[in-house]
Amino acid sequence: MTFRITPGESLRPMKKLITEILKFRNDRDWEQFHDSKNLALALSIEASELNELFLWKNSADDIEDVSKTRLAEELADVLVYALLLAEKNDFDIESIILDKLEKNRKKYPVNKSKGNSKKYTDL
Repeated sequence: MTFRITPGESLRPMKKLITEILKFRNDRDWEQFHDSKNLALALSIEASELNELFLWKNSADDIEDVSKTRLAEELADVLVYALLLAEKNDFDIESIILDKLEKNRKKYPVNKSKGNSKKYTDL
């Protein structure tokens, strides 16, 4: 499944998803714990748990043999905390992503970066 949003396309499914996340949080009275610092820390910790799935894997086969169930669960945790942090700071997800993509387009022009993993400062 591929999820692509083009400028101007509705983010209704994303808003519905955020509503579900907020309901889950609010039903448990957890908003009191969700300041920006704690959400950022939780996001980092969940990202570390995602990375742990790949720890000590060397070959391409080992990397691709990671449990898809565990990968999906850890990725979901990362996404939930990222969305909660965005919501906490009143960020419009579409705007911040499209703004960042535009900045990256300038830093990584196709003619210099296509097929190249170098950082923009080294292009």
